[in-house]
Amino acid sequence: MGNTVSCCVSPESSPKLPSRQPVERLEEFQTSTEVSDDNTVPYLQHISDREVPDELALESNPSDHARASTIFLSKSQTDGEQSNLSWCLKVSPGPLSKKYSSCSTIFIDDSTVSQPNLKSTIKCVTLAIYYHIKNRDSDRSLDIFDEKLHPLSREPVPDDYSHVDPEHKLIYRFVRTLFSAAQLTAECAIVTLVYLERLLTYAELDICPANWKRIVLGAILLASKVWDDQAVWNVDYCQILKDITVEDMNEMERHFLELLQFNINVPASVYAKYYFDLRQLADDNNLSFPLEPLNNQRAQKLEAISRLCEDKYKDLSRAAMRRSFSADNLIGIRRSNAVLS
Repeated sequence: MGNTVSCCVSPESSPKLPSRQPVERLEEFQTSTEVSDDNTVPYLQHISDREVPDELALESNPSDHARASTIFLSKSQTDGEQSNLSWCLKVSPGPLSKKYSSCSTIFIDDSTVSQPNLKSTIKCVTLAIYYHIKNRDSDRSLDIFDEKLHPLSREPVPDDYSHVDPEHKLIYRFVRTLFSAAQLTAECAIVTLVYLERLLTYAELDICPANWKRIVLGAILLASKVWDDQAVWNVDYCQILKDITVEDMNEMERHFLELLQFNINVPASVYAKYYFDLRQLADDNNLSFPLEPLNNQRAQKLEAISRLCEDKYKDLSRAAMRRSFSADNLIGIRRSNAVLS
């Protein structure tokens, strides 16, 4: 991971975590790829046949499957009424915080799934973390994430640090400081939330007042290395958080990866689901993304993006049709050979 200390650990120190690949599915895949006789071609399952069925995907980890509901959105809806946190996404103070389109003017925000607005995305992600802490089931944690055992600063940790829930403003300032200093992107913030929920599910942990800073820091650390082309090294975070050591960062990163079972893949469908669920979270809490009037330049940009996506869709459709024709021809050839034999 770009540091002097290796990310590998001894087998004795690795946690014994259950495998995510069921034995039945593995045996089914192995038997399906076996050769039935010497005259037939080995049958290889199509990738769609190996995917998790829809009824199972609904109960799966939301950080792995697009059909499963995100945890933060369900936790935010457990409250009888949503918190009014509209302070965080206001662009400028004023009596009218929400803009409406008219016949002469159309207001649209500059946040898209491919290019989210940085400030708005960070505030929505921190709001999701806030609901994770507020509506947690218990206080399950590990020593590596305990801020009392591994402090991030030399300032003494309060005695009630594990009992007082942090406010949304405090979480936002902590994450915003890291993103500003490391110059991270908005996409990295979404991937951070994906890794955070994956950690809580895989390791069966709870993000609570005692561990939220180190868990968030570990998720940001991995997301910046996986997503950004120019990754931020661990020593760079030590320059942002002056009192933390590189050895502590390396150890936390190793544990984080082990608890994730080294699964750092984020499918595009999962990323899109988290993006739109974050927008739903903002709407539920009366938050608004910055709106700007649609002018000629922005209209031309949107039209160009639309044409590009349309061309890509046409190319994918043609490729799918060619694969379909090839499969039909292959089936016809096999049937002909069977009749001749």
